[in-house]
Parts: sequence; structure tokens; C-alpha cells
Amino acid sequence: MALGILAALEQRIAVRRTMTGMTSDETTGYVHHHLQLAGRPDPLFTDDAITLIHESSRGKPRAVNRLALAALIAACAAGKNLADETSARSAITEISQDPAATP
Repeated sequence: MALGILAALEQRIAVRRTMTGMTSDETTGYVHHHLQLAGRPDPLFTDDAITLIHESSRGKPRAVNRLALAALIAACAAGKNLADETSARSAITEISQDPAATP
């Protein structure tokens, strides 16, 4: 926003809000809620995987979504029925190497 081309927009912003991340329990509930919305009542992630996703994402919903999806893809590629800690670590590595990844 501090760039010259965005100066006019910067001047019009009256209120700023910094979003804090979810707690570990909130992240767990968030993931479970989205799985229920998708019609998946049984677990799809191990507790270790959700913990690792939470820590890496700092509880930010968009980052949780990206990491969870990448962990599911890694688990599927490995022929697993559950996204475990190994799948989550693979997702974190892949996302962190992506130049378009958001911090």
C-alpha cells in the first residue's frame, strides 16, 4: 500500500484491523467443521497433523485451508486414508517453497 501507485487507496482507508490467528482448539474445530460441511463425519486428519498445520499456519484460516488441502493431496499420493504428520510436513514443505504462498 505504501507504493506510489496505491497512495490514493492508502489515503482512503480509515480503519485497519490485524487478524489474530485461531487457537489450537479453534483450528481443530474449524477443520472438523469444514469436513462435516463436506459430508465427511469421520476423521480425515490425525491429531498430530492438525497440530502441525495449526503451528505452521499460526491459526490463520487461509493458511490452514491451504495446508490442509496440500496434506490431503500428499496423503492421497502416498496411498494413505488419513492425512498424518508426514503428510502435513510434506504440505508445509511444498507450500513454503511456493513463491506465491502468503505469509
